[in-house]
Amino acid sequence: MKKTLRPRLAALAVSVLLASTAVAAEKMSLAVPGALDREGRKVLTFIAKDPPGQRCNGNLQVAAEIANTYLVPIQLLPSTLAPGLPAPAVFYGAQNIAADGGDHNGGVSYQIVADILEMEGVPKQGKAGLLFNGKVREQLDGLKATIKQGGK
Repeated sequence: MKKTLRPRLAALAVSVLLASTAVAAEKMSLAVPGALDREGRKVLTFIAKDPPGQRCNGNLQVAAEIANTYLVPIQLLPSTLAPGLPAPAVFYGAQNIAADGGDHNGGVSYQIVADILEMEGVPKQGKAGLLFNGKVREQLDGLKATIKQGGK
């Protein structure tokens, strides 16, 4: 009985592994509107609830910081223009970075997005934008703190 049980368990383990890999692959790549620009570059997409909530507003601040550092096409979409996709959510091309109820629960940080863009070899801006100027940065950090506290 032991001899017939091992091959069956091995086959079952392989089946479970293949099924979980297929589910993970499906989860990671979705049909995102405008995932590529006309030149074939991946687009960084931020999908926000309509009206936006705290995580959506935080993601928009991250989008501004990324635009100040990287040469990457960025689109901001209300959930009504991305039916069937979670909101809030962030995608790079069709790759899901964060999604409501999933990875990072839909909220991202600058570092999470920057790490992905670095791994993908996305070029940086020749000169950092004003968001990294000391006085402007202080105001941005204050705004982000207010958003995190729910506007209080």
